[in-house]
Amino acid sequence: MALGKNFRGEGRKSTNYYSTVFVAVFVGFCLVGIWIVMSFIVPFQNTIVQAPETVNEGKHIVNNNASTHFEDSLGDIPVESTKVDSQTQKTESESQPENEGDRKGVEKLSEDSPEENKQEVVRDSSGQSSEKNDLEKDSDGNLNSESESNKSTDNNLGAERNIGEATDQEEKFGEAEEDKTENHVHSETKESTGESNLESHVNNKVSKEAFLAGTQPETLTEVATENGTWLTQAAESQHEKESQKSSASVDSSKYDWKLCKTSAGTEYIPCLDNVKAIRMLRSIKHYQHRERHCPNEAPTCLVPLPEGYKIPIRWPQSREKIWFNNAPHTKLVEVKGHQNWVKVTGEYLTFPGGGTQFKNGALHYIEFIQKSLRNIAWGKRSRVILDVGCGVASFGGYLFEKDVLTMSFAPKDVHEAQVQFALERGIPATLGVMGTKRLPYPGSVFDLIHCARCRVPWHIEGVRITYIKSSFLWCGKLLLELNRVLRPGGYFVWSATPVYQKDPEDVGIWKDMVEITKSMCWDLVVIGKDKLNGVAAAIYRKPTDNECYNRRPKNEPPICDESDDPNKAWNVSLQNCMHKVQVGASERGSVWPEQWPLRLEKPPYWLNSQVGVYGREASVEFTADYKHWKNVISHSYLNGMGINWASIRNIMDMNAAYGGFAAALKNWKVWVMNVVPFDFPDTLPIIYERGLFGIYHDWCESFSTYPRSYDLLHADSLLSKLKDRCKIVAVIAEVDRMLRPEGYLIVRDNVETTSEIESIAKSLHWDIRFTYSKGDEGLLCIQKTFWRPTKVETIAAAIV
Repeated sequence: MALGKNFRGEGRKSTNYYSTVFVAVFVGFCLVGIWIVMSFIVPFQNTIVQAPETVNEGKHIVNNNASTHFEDSLGDIPVESTKVDSQTQKTESESQPENEGDRKGVEKLSEDSPEENKQEVVRDSSGQSSEKNDLEKDSDGNLNSESESNKSTDNNLGAERNIGEATDQEEKFGEAEEDKTENHVHSETKESTGESNLESHVNNKVSKEAFLAGTQPETLTEVATENGTWLTQAAESQHEKESQKSSASVDSSKYDWKLCKTSAGTEYIPCLDNVKAIRMLRSIKHYQHRERHCPNEAPTCLVPLPEGYKIPIRWPQSREKIWFNNAPHTKLVEVKGHQNWVKVTGEYLTFPGGGTQFKNGALHYIEFIQKSLRNIAWGKRSRVILDVGCGVASFGGYLFEKDVLTMSFAPKDVHEAQVQFALERGIPATLGVMGTKRLPYPGSVFDLIHCARCRVPWHIEGVRITYIKSSFLWCGKLLLELNRVLRPGGYFVWSATPVYQKDPEDVGIWKDMVEITKSMCWDLVVIGKDKLNGVAAAIYRKPTDNECYNRRPKNEPPICDESDDPNKAWNVSLQNCMHKVQVGASERGSVWPEQWPLRLEKPPYWLNSQVGVYGREASVEFTADYKHWKNVISHSYLNGMGINWASIRNIMDMNAAYGGFAAALKNWKVWVMNVVPFDFPDTLPIIYERGLFGIYHDWCESFSTYPRSYDLLHADSLLSKLKDRCKIVAVIAEVDRMLRPEGYLIVRDNVETTSEIESIAKSLHWDIRFTYSKGDEGLLCIQKTFWRPTKVETIAAAIV
């Protein structure tokens, strides 16, 4: 005590002045230190991680509650979004199953341990919370830890801002990231042993903006804008089914999945294999039995897998060969083998590239057409074409090398599996027939239409026209349908025996075609001869004005009434008439689109006079939508979801809007089927105008494709709108039918919907790759597995 007193006394006497200065200096340094620390500290919850792209083993879960309309008009997943378990991560090459026989389902996902101190909840498949790391995966598959400085900000969801209000920072960031996206193309694969080399992605440095990549501020609405610009296919659709009411969201344990038992087996297509409805048809003269006859209630069973099914061979090797067990059909081998359509080679089906009219290869045939008429200009002037009666689609498959997109279609008929072969090869194709209904495409959209002995009777079944001294000819109604979908100034390439053979039947057909095409004002530009294949092709051109129509001595075939909209195509009967060519300066079709690839990015000239689907100027929305999807793909879809993009070839955008999602993928070795729902604003003409393709569809029904057709399905602001008309379980069963095992489904919607889809996915034993939510918006990425139920459900309407 005495010592203490003496010490304090002496201190006050000798150091009073110095202690005051010391305290002041010390406090000052403390304040400066605190300021420096607060300026540079990184909030722990703002760190991010680049998700690995493993497929089977050691799969990570990036399970965060997601948002479709994140932070701003061009903002996507917030940076505090993903997690990787470095203990379970493997490189792509280790985790990808070999193509030879790995039929295992995706392994059950590991559970992350709960952690704390996070701003937003991050969940794994067990529902536990997990800590966010700040890891980055380099191009060699290594994990590097890096801290990024970031400021915490409160961001509003995109719905609160208009799509066109992109900031300067977003514009610069989108441009900088575009080059990164273009570098993420698929690597070459080795197929001789069934092994595959996965793509090594470019080492993209993850920054604080890494997931700020854009969504629509508003979802598409089912009503037209005030000026009536955006009509829907539902406005004039015939024979529309009564709405199916959705069931409430059910816990995953209550789903009772069963395998579909049908005569079609592993290739069941509900709207094309409705045997009961087909048997009730009064006539099949007009191919009614090949048209869609959907069951009254969409099935909820799952289509079984073929025995020995394997993950498809990757593009471009898949163009030449596929696994036999994936499409085990030999009829085309027997019937068309001599024409080099398809052959059986061990465990593969191989495709030499031939066809009925080009048995020496599609590439030679494609060059022959180009030499016959230089104005066709593959990949420049002619970008989007329709291939009628496509066979195994080798024509479209080799046109990819010319920057040409081909919509190939054929019926499910005696040429069994031709469309299935095409899709398995990675070539765009869909099932369809020219019967009694319009094709599900808008008017005046295809740059060129091709038919190589497609077996379509162009010269019959139509309007009776007068010619040659009061004789009569039936103007082919099906040819009038081609006239509807062909762009003014576009070409029809007809490579068939009546063009060059002289037997009586062919001569008669050619005579009829001459009169029909003349009455339609089609100009026969040239008849090219291919000496190598011993065939010839007649190339016709549709007029670009109405002068020829107006000076015809007889209105045969007649001009359609102005009330007949050429763009209405969903469940609309074929018409015995032709539509006038649009010639107004602001009308679609009056000017040929810009050459590819400029047409992809430049708003069509006729959008300037329209209001967009979100209420603003359409051309402004078009540009913002394109920027939005480039950012989404660059910053979240590419790196943030655990998707193995090297395995992706066939993609479907289930609600395509302006087609920005597909446009943003133009430098990738993929193709996208853009679907515009029939009761959504009709934006499909815009998609074609920019050099992409698509189709109308009602998602309360089955899509016209074989099971296991697509590697990735993308549903943006769609499923929540279907719940008023459809059973959502039936929609997901259809998704399961179209999706290949180990394929992906990305859902952007409200949280209620994404939660319900997640619950259904778990009941299907799918892997939850990524979930994230903020407010009422959600984002979900799930991966289908090989799992199939053991119970069976007999579909009586599909049993022969």
